[in-house]
Amino acid sequence: MKSDTGLKTYQIEIVETMSAIIEIKAEDDSSAIIQAQEKYRHEDIELNYDDLVDTKFNIFDVK
Repeated sequence: MKSDTGLKTYQIEIVETMSAIIEIKAEDDSSAIIQAQEKYRHEDIELNYDDLVDTKFNIFDVK
């Protein structure tokens, strides 16, 4: 849909992907994942802009 000026309105989705490798001591892999998830949820693990590996821009909607 075009406005009176002839321009469309775009909604752009910005997706940032961050990644970090951490060390967890555990008896098995599922316990290690659970520990990492709990640490992340409790903010014991924080990713910052240095951990950014990718940014994507997607057209979400056009009006």
